[in-house]
Amino acid sequence: MYQDRRKVIVIGGGLVGSLCACFMGQKGYHVVLYEKRSDLRKDTYMRGRSINLAISHRGRVALRSVGLEETVLGSAIPMQGRLLHGKTGALQSMPYDPVFNNCIYSIGRNSLNEVLLNAAENYDNVKVKFDHKLVNADIRRGVIRVQNKTTTEVFEETADLIIGADGAYSVLRSAMLMTPMFQFNQTHIEHGYLELYIPASLGDKMTPNHLHIWPRGQFMMIALPNKDTSWTVTLFMPLDNFTSLRDEDSIMYFFENIFPDAVPLIGKNSLVHTFLSTKPSQLISIKCSPHHFGSKFLIIGDAAHAMVPFYGQGMNSGFEDVSVLSELLDKNHLEVKEIIKLYSEMRVQNVQAVCDLAMYNYVEMRDLVMRKSFRARKAVDEVLYKLCPKIWFPLYNSVSFSSLEYRRCLENKKLQDKIYSLLVGVLLLSFLFVFINILRY
Repeated sequence: MYQDRRKVIVIGGGLVGSLCACFMGQKGYHVVLYEKRSDLRKDTYMRGRSINLAISHRGRVALRSVGLEETVLGSAIPMQGRLLHGKTGALQSMPYDPVFNNCIYSIGRNSLNEVLLNAAENYDNVKVKFDHKLVNADIRRGVIRVQNKTTTEVFEETADLIIGADGAYSVLRSAMLMTPMFQFNQTHIEHGYLELYIPASLGDKMTPNHLHIWPRGQFMMIALPNKDTSWTVTLFMPLDNFTSLRDEDSIMYFFENIFPDAVPLIGKNSLVHTFLSTKPSQLISIKCSPHHFGSKFLIIGDAAHAMVPFYGQGMNSGFEDVSVLSELLDKNHLEVKEIIKLYSEMRVQNVQAVCDLAMYNYVEMRDLVMRKSFRARKAVDEVLYKLCPKIWFPLYNSVSFSSLEYRRCLENKKLQDKIYSLLVGVLLLSFLFVFINILRY
């Protein structure tokens, strides 16, 4: 796509859309960013999803490309590993990368969105229009219909490239769903989440620079640090369990028996008030293919691959989408229709793989981390990774601390699982052989 093709429309002023506008602005395209919500920087009452985000390698690479990595990490908190809370209050630290000391970073969604919006508006060729929502898209004509929510006016727009970054319930994706051969899969998992909070006045009682996890088999609670020493806490569990907690007594009985060490940190009043006044949010996983249609329409981020939050890759994979698209746009010999087709071919399998990994990691975080077999495997991974880091690349490290394609990460895991099973089998046979010989003599 040549820069003399002047116009790019980005739908959705969330994290991925705002970053996309920065990339397009940096390249010199004339960009219009439509966001259906009001400007969050001015509307302090506006409330969106606020689960803290974990920035890892892929996200950092994208931010670095538009000169924002240092700014973002300056207000983020490094997390060097998981800290597991047992029912008795026992703590166990599990570093993410004991070999090379890589870490991930915790940051609030809204503060990151502010940085990205400010950066996008710093480009003279980027216009951000709040309170403008996509009504529908006429895919075959190549136009979209947008409504100004303030005036209720509806108007048609077109551009050389129209990018939908409008989230899990994407309007642009819904229009693409009506086209031939478009594949779509949506899964609502039976677990929901509720956000809780540890105030700054008690935050210093938490071990710093960790992602805290209370794994409890069928459900779990996590806590991520904030800059002011408060902690954002999120409880994930089956929706039926949430429904059973209907009054103060049931809520407190549940927490005092399941998460006893968290009660004095969150506070009884806060717990009861939150449960009785807030409904748990649902979790959704979305896969679709392709991510483009025709000569100008493309979806990225959650619009193309919404995932459950348990691998911390939702934002990072969306940011990587933008990086991949940017690299393809630099191939000036390609037309837009060729670029978006190639983008789909490169990304579909990878983002579907990370959607699967996110579902797997929930089981790991809430259950497997407490099992001796899991810890034994992790210890073996660490030894082999230290001895031969170019050959043995543990799954979490490859996903969070490299740009290796997600599907390659998954393929490596499957291969390593087979090798590990073979090693365990050989070891058991050796013990059995030795034991039989001892009995014989």
